[in-house]
Amino acid sequence: MLVHVVADYGRGDLAFAEVAQRIKLYLPDAELLYTPVPPFATLAAGFCVAQLGLNPAPPGTLIYHNVAPREDEEEARAENIGERLAFARLPTGVCVIGVNAGHAFSFVRDAAEELRWVSVPAAGSQFRSRDLFPEAMGEIVEGSTGALDEEVWPAEIPSVPQNRIVYADGYGNLKTTVEARKVEIQSGATVRVRVGEVELEATASDGSFEVEEGELAFAPGSSGWKEPSGEEILWMELFLRGGSAREAFGDPSIGASVEVAPA
Repeated sequence: MLVHVVADYGRGDLAFAEVAQRIKLYLPDAELLYTPVPPFATLAAGFCVAQLGLNPAPPGTLIYHNVAPREDEEEARAENIGERLAFARLPTGVCVIGVNAGHAFSFVRDAAEELRWVSVPAAGSQFRSRDLFPEAMGEIVEGSTGALDEEVWPAEIPSVPQNRIVYADGYGNLKTTVEARKVEIQSGATVRVRVGEVELEATASDGSFEVEEGELAFAPGSSGWKEPSGEEILWMELFLRGGSAREAFGDPSIGASVEVAPA
């Protein structure tokens, strides 16, 4: 059973090991894969959830995500109470279990065939993803009728914010929430791209490698999936051939705005 763990614990952090140990306690056959995202980056987590969950996956695949900044309330929190745990069943058969915080469910909200709250306390531990949630995961996988609560209304999950940096991969490519099908710029045209406070010149391209070494491309990337209608969605990326777009733009934060205009 493939289990993706998407979380902001940090690469190689002890927290990943502790969570993995607890998941294996309740799901002994779990094959765990880890995808770290920056601290509190629910937008990046939601993007990873969709990329993994809305593309073909082995039967029984489960995505467990935990990026919980506890920003739903500003007041002091009794017993470490935080955002509630939710469950989604996707058209691919992949199931998603994670905290409904920020944009963590935004990319799969409209595609999900089922959206439910999970019957687990929202308080009682500072480390809920280790102490409370894995047991609930095990109950859901085993088909416990009491593991799931009422439906999550789509209005309780925010829409995907447009024109933002959503993820930086290991090559320094910057993935965005700019939909390729909505870009009305001719391939080969020169554009000005502003990310946060940094503005650079780039070449609009149908493919990242259509630019020369050292040039910046604004092109459809490798990330995307099919919508329930069958239409394929692709997301634009900023790609610096032979370098790092992330470094060129000053290491922008997840959620930084992206503005594109003709040069």
